[in-house]
Formats: sequence, structure tokens, C-alpha cells
Amino acid sequence: MFLEEGAAKAILARAGVRVPGGARATTADEAAEAARAVGRPVVVKAQVPAGRRGKGGGIRFAATPDDARVAAQDLLGSDVSGFRVDAVRVEARVDIARELYAAVVTDAARRCPVLLFSTEGGVDIEETFAVRPGAVIQRPLDIRRPLEVAEAEAALGGAGLGPAAAGVARLLSTLYAVYRSTDADLVEVNPLALEPGGGVVALDAKVVIDDAAVGRHPELPKPAHAGTELERRGAEQGLLFVELDGDVGVLANGAGLTMATMDAVAHFGGRPANFLEIGGQNYRRATEALGLVLANPRVKSLLVNLCGAYARTDVIIEGFLAGWEALAPSLPVAFSIHGTGEARAIELVKARLGITPCDLMDDAVRAAVEAARQRS
Repeated sequence: MFLEEGAAKAILARAGVRVPGGARATTADEAAEAARAVGRPVVVKAQVPAGRRGKGGGIRFAATPDDARVAAQDLLGSDVSGFRVDAVRVEARVDIARELYAAVVTDAARRCPVLLFSTEGGVDIEETFAVRPGAVIQRPLDIRRPLEVAEAEAALGGAGLGPAAAGVARLLSTLYAVYRSTDADLVEVNPLALEPGGGVVALDAKVVIDDAAVGRHPELPKPAHAGTELERRGAEQGLLFVELDGDVGVLANGAGLTMATMDAVAHFGGRPANFLEIGGQNYRRATEALGLVLANPRVKSLLVNLCGAYARTDVIIEGFLAGWEALAPSLPVAFSIHGTGEARAIELVKARLGITPCDLMDDAVRAAVEAARQRS
């Protein structure tokens, strides 16, 4: 569950993290009134469950309440990162001496939470890590105990924060406390601002709660968005579809196999574009599932990974091929097909697409990742 920025900041503020003063607004007049209450220049931010809002035009600066009204009018009802903007957050601008990055994230490979910190905040941390891995401090954490401030300060080591190190260490300790207490998958502050006087302020906040743990936390707010347009379309069709920010489309039968396929894509250097489960009663619905995956404009290649037990892979492939021929996409596709009906399914793919499915799943994953990389 991806919490809206304002809700995430409220959680951090209750834990003792400083955040800019502000308010949520759903109309332009409310935005102007919120700016008037702040009494100084403000930032008007689209409230959507996505990162990179600045690049998507979802963050505006306003010197006066009238400017805030205009900014809100422009943002409300628009599309930012694939989401309709139904609300904005109006909050005080902060004098910034330096922008940092801080987060606690669940690391599947390490099987533990990991503390992340970088002095290069305000940018895409994935790009920073890819180009300069040493610019991001990583410290695996023990989920059974809190992170002491002294440990956090030691982890900062040579970050060169000077007198601000103690304040940043306290914030890191608090982020981990929030992570543990809310059953989060991610608690992130980017950018984390250092003020000229040495203060530490969370300019933005992202909190993602493990869906399986939501029932244990009735105190948490409900998400303001019901998902992206494609996620809503999937729900209407009875399909569990989660849109991600990668470029390798994934179509697999069963939740476990789908998650394993996504992990394999990441393992071989790619980024999955979706989670989509077509197991159970949905195994005949490959045509609808394919339409959802291909409707994502970020998808550069498609990976079809089928393993049949009760579900017949040849039945799934028949539906897939019908959808493929109806939609006539031009992107490359790689197949891995095993289990019940595999011989006939493989022959269908060869005969109608001229493609030979891979013998091993890893080979299909590598092919799809490389195809997406080339097209990008």
C-alpha cells in the first residue's frame, strides 16, 4: 500500500521528523487558502502514489496565494506519472543548503532491511547507484532490534556531514523505527534537506506498507488512489494487475511463478513492468491479460513464462495467440513453457509466431531483458 505524501509525512512527523508545514487541497481555492495560512512562498505538489513527480511536472513553486491557486488549477485533473491528480499538497518552501537521500528498504536478496544513505539527494537514486555505487551507503539491519543513533552515525562514516551528522543519524534511527512499527517495505525521504542553520527537514516522504500487513494497522490511512488506469481496468476484468516502472512486460500463470519471474528479470539486470497473475480461474484469460500488459507504453519486450499443473499451457497459449494476432504488437517476445500441454503449446508458438520457446526459463528471461535494453 503506497501512502500519499501527506499521509507519509504525518507518520514521520508523529515519530519526531521535521516536515514543512502545509495542508492538502482538492480545489484551487483551498490551495490558495492553504498558501495564505502558510504565510510565505510555497510548493504545490501533485498527490499521486508515484516518484519522480518533479520530472513529470507535478511540482510547482508559488510565491503568493494567487500563484498557488493557478498552480493548483493547472495540476488538479491532470495526469502525473500515470495517475489522475485529485489533490495537491501546499507546503512551505524551505531554504536548502544541501540535499541528501535516506531510506530503509526491504532487500529480497539479502533477506533483511537495508539502510540507504547518500549525499546526492533530490535525484533518482537508482541512476546514482548505477553510475557511482560508492555514492550510496548501504547497511543491512537486524529486523529484531532498533537502530541506535550511535550505530547510524557510525554508518554515516565518511559522508562528510560535519556537525549535521548527529541530526541525520537521529533521523535515520527514526526512519527505521517507523519501518518496523508499520510493517513497511519502504520508508524513504528524498530529498532530505539540510538547512543553512544545520536543521534537518524531510522535503518529501514515501512510505509503502506490506499489503499483507495492512489489516494489522487500522490506524493507517486508506490509500487515496485506487491504482493506475491499467490497474483499475484489470480489477474490472477480475485480474490482479500491478503496474510497475520497468520495461519488461511479464505474463505468467500463478502468483508464485509471476513473482519468481519478476525476481529473475531483476536478477539478470532488467526491470519488470508489471505483476499480473492469471492462475486459478483466470488461466483462460490470456487475451485480456496480454491487452493489459501491452497497454503500458513503457513495455519494450514481453516475457511469457508458463508452468502448467492443473492449468493447461496449450489452452493459455491459444488465448495468448488470439490476443497477439488481434492486437498485432511489434515488440519482441520470449517464451518459456513447461508442464501440462507443453508439447502442443510449443508447437502452436512455432507454427503461428515462428518463435521457438527457450528450454530454460533463465534463457527466456535473458532474451527479454536484452531485447528491452536494445529497444531502449
